[in-house]
Amino acid sequence: MKIRKARTEDVSSIVAMLADDELGKQRENYQLPIPDTYLRAFEHIKADKNQELMVVESEDGSVIGTLQLSFIPYLTYRGGIRAQIEAVRIHKAHRGEGLGVKMFQWAIERAKEKKAHVLQLTTDKKRPKAIAFYQKLGFAATHEGMKLHF
Repeated sequence: MKIRKARTEDVSSIVAMLADDELGKQRENYQLPIPDTYLRAFEHIKADKNQELMVVESEDGSVIGTLQLSFIPYLTYRGGIRAQIEAVRIHKAHRGEGLGVKMFQWAIERAKEKKAHVLQLTTDKKRPKAIAFYQKLGFAATHEGMKLHF
């Protein structure tokens, strides 16, 4: 298993994982070829020094996990950096193998390397297994998150 930055050829595998659950099916448009919107988004992410879209590559070179780590500079905390983790997914054939823990260990170390003072995430309240997993890793529900969808 290797964690590395995503490449253009990984986008279809990433989108397939994003779409492979009840919530993802409602918001993603997985098809081949991948819609250009995903490729354009990938190019924006790749060009932004504060974004790291990562994949987990298996021994045979398949993409079996993904996460996006964002670094948000801001004025509070004396001009601190906040790390945000999003879009965490493991291919369904590889769940329960400890990959999620390894991905989060990587993300925590990367956030520390970048001198972030906090690593935060949001998860849908409809994902109780994910919530329990994050709590087991030490994440605490300290704030009430709110969103305004357009």
